[in-house]
Amino acid sequence: EDWLTYRLSDLLLFSPRTYYRLFELHNRALWPAHLAFLGAGASILVLLRRSTPWSSTAILVLLSACWVFVAWAYHLERYVTINWAARYFAAAFAVQALLMLWHGLGRRRLLVAWPRSSVERAAFGLTLFALFVEPLIGPLVGRDWTQLEVFGATPDPTVIATLGVLPMASPRPPRHLLIVPVLWCAISGATLWAMGQPDALVVPIAGLIGTTLALRKAKALA
Repeated sequence: EDWLTYRLSDLLLFSPRTYYRLFELHNRALWPAHLAFLGAGASILVLLRRSTPWSSTAILVLLSACWVFVAWAYHLERYVTINWAARYFAAAFAVQALLMLWHGLGRRRLLVAWPRSSVERAAFGLTLFALFVEPLIGPLVGRDWTQLEVFGATPDPTVIATLGVLPMASPRPPRHLLIVPVLWCAISGATLWAMGQPDALVVPIAGLIGTTLALRKAKALA
């Protein structure tokens, strides 16, 4: 019965101020590498336009590199200082990176192409959201610009961008590639909800949209 008296916020190991201060320190340490992350996001859009096996491989390799970087630079170097579970998050991100590398370099390569169907166009929109809109949500709801969450450097936009790219893959986006991104969207949303943040539902909703699009694409190709 005692467990029923606990709320989600009671399980937090840190305050919102501590959590977002982490992003500020992370960004300060990385700058000006943010320009490279912006270039990586733009490169993914350019490579999508080419729609070749080589460009598909390059996209998945770029995404994998971003997942590995977030696992090391954010989870292991930063987040673990306030949340002991971050080491497990880092391991999950590393596994996701290896899986995407396998599908980008292995025999059964995925072909990530310029969107043609309505599902793929919606997925492309989700990718644009992750690259250019999601990082601005924090300042829009009152957080400092030094606490921006940038694609390739922080988890949320990196995960959402991946969920945008996967529905544009053929012959069909493997479902096991969705597991870690979906779990992270739930964890991130729960963390922000426990802290009472106004944007707590943004990442879970984006994750739900990306997953739905990937499953619809798989069903259409079945």
